[in-house]
Order: sequence, then structure tokens, then C-alpha cells
Amino acid sequence: MIRIEGLKHHILDIPSLAAGEGRVAVIGPNGAGKTTLLELLSGMDRPREGKVEVMGRRPELATIGWVGEFPDRTMLFSRVYDEVASSLRFLKVPVEVADRLVRETMGMLGRPDLLLRGTREISGGEKALVATAAALAPSPDLLVLDEVDSHLDEEGSRLIRETVLAPDRRAVYCTQDMDHAAAADLVLYIEKGRVTIQGTPEEVFASLEGSCFYPSMWRLPR
Repeated sequence: MIRIEGLKHHILDIPSLAAGEGRVAVIGPNGAGKTTLLELLSGMDRPREGKVEVMGRRPELATIGWVGEFPDRTMLFSRVYDEVASSLRFLKVPVEVADRLVRETMGMLGRPDLLLRGTREISGGEKALVATAAALAPSPDLLVLDEVDSHLDEEGSRLIRETVLAPDRRAVYCTQDMDHAAAADLVLYIEKGRVTIQGTPEEVFASLEGSCFYPSMWRLPR
């Protein structure tokens, strides 16, 4: 699913990394390079040195669903329905099919009621769900989420964990929520631009617990 070779880009220094099908959680302290890595995987930036591939291709040649940490900064439309439909319209999906996918996606996220609302009227958490729906609607090759859960309440976090991060999903996501990280097939811990620990959630959590750089704000799932 993801392959990195000889990557040197800003703070990132990743000689080699491979992740198979499934869900990859990226965790680590602020300023470690997590967002930079996700931007490269989404095709929003290109590496200065080295190779980044998604599904065997450069990210810009794959279909990527991207949701940034501040979704309100990237919303294009004044109506929620149009915002969710935008990704489908850009792909020239027929109107009838797009309408069905918009309604199905918002229904899956538990908030079909938002479709008639304006994007300026809704809360930060609701904007995060809308942005996620727009990224999810076209069934992308890979979903890339940058701390979307930081805007969500407990119910919103549960919806993301149970739907967006479902076992059949291909996703790479940065999170401070260890319950979300525990849902991953692979966890990457990044510190100072390097992947210092990687493995299953259980393996990475065991390595981190009690360490000097373990952030006190994190809570290990039990």
C-alpha cells in the first residue's frame, strides 16, 4: 500500500518504510514531521529526495481522500451538500450516482441531517465530519486524515473509529487518540523526523509506556 525509499524532506529522514494493506496510525510529539509525511502521502507535496509510492504509484496518480487538521480552512462551498458532493463532481460522477453516494456517506457517518445546513452554521466537529464525508464519498484508493479526531466529541470519535477506520479501509491517519491508534494494523511512532518505533499497536504502546518522551496527554487503551 505504501512504500518509501531514501526519503529526505524538511525534517523527515526515512531510509525505508513499507506498509501493507489496511490502516496505519501515525503518532508522535508535535513537530515530529507527522503532517509533512501525510502531505507527501496525499500528493499535496513532492519529496525533495527519495521516493514515495501509494498503491505502486506516485501519490498524485492515485485517488487519495485527504482531510487536513483544520477542515474549515479548505471548505469551498456554502452548503454542506455541495461540499460533500464536490469530490464526486470533480471526478465527473453522474448526478444521480453522486446524489446517492452523498446521502449514503453522510448516513454512514450518522449525520444526514447536516446536508441541508450551511457550512458556516455548523460546529468545528461537524465540519470535520463533512470534510471526512467529502473525502470518503468517491471510495478513494487511500484515505489520509490529519488529526481529524481532535475536533470531535466522544460520539464523533466513535463514528470515525467504527466507520472511517473500519477493518476493510485503506487509511493513514495521524492521531492523538490512542483508541484510534489501537484500531490500526500498523502504528508508526515518529520523533524528530524519523520513524523510531513501528509495529502493531500492542508492540508500539509497550515500547512507549514509561519512556521519557511518552506524552502525558496520551492514554493507553486498556
